[in-house]
Formats: sequence, C-alpha cells, structure tokens
Amino acid sequence: MCTECGCGLPQLDHNHEHEHIDEHGNRYTHKHDHGHSHVTGQATDLIAIHKSIMGANDLKAERNRGFFQGIGLLSANVLSSPGSGKTTLLKRLIEELAGKEKCGVIVGDLETDNDARRLRETGAPVVQVSTGTLCHLDAEMVSRALSELPVRNLDILFIENVGNLVCPATFDLGESSRLAILSVTEGEDKPLKYPPLFRFADSIVISKTDLAEACEFDRALAIQNIRAINPEAALFEVSAKTGEGISSLCNHLLSEREKNKEATPA
Repeated sequence: MCTECGCGLPQLDHNHEHEHIDEHGNRYTHKHDHGHSHVTGQATDLIAIHKSIMGANDLKAERNRGFFQGIGLLSANVLSSPGSGKTTLLKRLIEELAGKEKCGVIVGDLETDNDARRLRETGAPVVQVSTGTLCHLDAEMVSRALSELPVRNLDILFIENVGNLVCPATFDLGESSRLAILSVTEGEDKPLKYPPLFRFADSIVISKTDLAEACEFDRALAIQNIRAINPEAALFEVSAKTGEGISSLCNHLLSEREKNKEATPA
C-alpha cells in the first residue's frame, strides 16, 4: 500500500529471541515474531510522522471545505472497494441529473484513466488523479484537481476515491458529504469488517441489486449490519444497470444540493 498514510511504512523489528530452561536444567532458545514492537524510539518517530501527515491534510481539507461552501458546491466523496460499481453508478447519476444539475468529477486511481474516459462520455468535465503508490486521495490532490475544473459553474462535484475500504476513510478531503457503496457481490458483512468507511458515511448505497438473487445476497442481514454501524445514514438500494433506485438517489442529491445552497454565505 502507500507510504503516506502509514500502511506502507517499513515494518519495525518484531523478532525476539527467548531463553528457556526445562525441568532437566537444559537451556534452549527460540524466536518469536510478534505483531508489535518494543523499539520505542522508532515507534515514536512513526507516530510523529503520522500525526504530521494527518494534521497537514486536515488543514488543507478545511480550506477545501471553506471553498466549497463559499461557492455553494455540493461535493460528495464516493468510497468503496474496487469493483463495487462506483464508476458505473456515477455515470448513471450524471446522466439522470443532466438538465437539472451540472456535475463534475475527480477520479482517483493508482494508474490508468479508464474510469475518467468512461465518465467523460456523459459530457461532464472530469479530472483524473493518478496516485501512483498511494492508496487514497488526499486533500492536497483534490485542491490541485479543482484548478482543472470549471468549479464555479458546477452544482455537484463527485470525488471518486481510490477503490479501498481502509485508508480513504481516514482522509478528510473537505467534502460536503460521504457516500459509501456496498455491492451485493461483496457479501453482507463488509460493514462489520470495515466499519470506519460505513460509520462516517452520510449516505450508503447497496449497489448491483440486479445481481442479488444470483449472489444469494441476504438483504435483511446486510441492512442490519449497516444499521449496527451507522443507524443514521440515508440508505439506498440501486442498480445502475436496470435503473432501480436511481431516481431516489438523485432526489436525495438534489435535496442535499438545495440545503447546501441555503447554507452558502450571501
């Protein structure tokens, strides 16, 4: 993974050698590979680096948030695992919102602009951010991408984060709202396995509902698990392929957009 959020930082020395004496007085040694470290200085340095990274990101995120609020732009950070259908869903939403709201997209991926090219087919302005070895977008990347978009002419900005259930959830981008996606192909227990992504979401989408029967997806259990982690988020069940639930999700976005405009300074 990446070296920015800490998930790819070099591992500390976890090997320890222990000596034991058995009941016959014989001495022997063996090693344990522990999942922690007693190298206090090294651990302290890593903690300091992590705090510095997150602090700098939070500062930039607040600046992004102030900018979004100042121009009345609804920004949605879209988070999910790889292959959950983020791009397909966004394409369908932009097409449905055409004529009502002007949408733009920032797309984050380690490599390729495949998703960005698909989204440009809608006619919406799209900026590709290639993160290289980084497994998430950060506030600085978003800030730089904004300069390539006609943001003052947009109503809604979708930020398609890198497909990852862990690190993107910890990085504030300055977004107005977070939209987490769970596809039926992933099973019902993802919210329990990766709670931060779902806990801090304002909206949660169960996607690819047209495949639910084939995947033997337990809808009731999935919703139960989602609500155990986040009882307040707006919940939608959609299929970008058939159009099921798309209108409801669009109406929700339009409502959020109106609230956002009302909160914009005169």
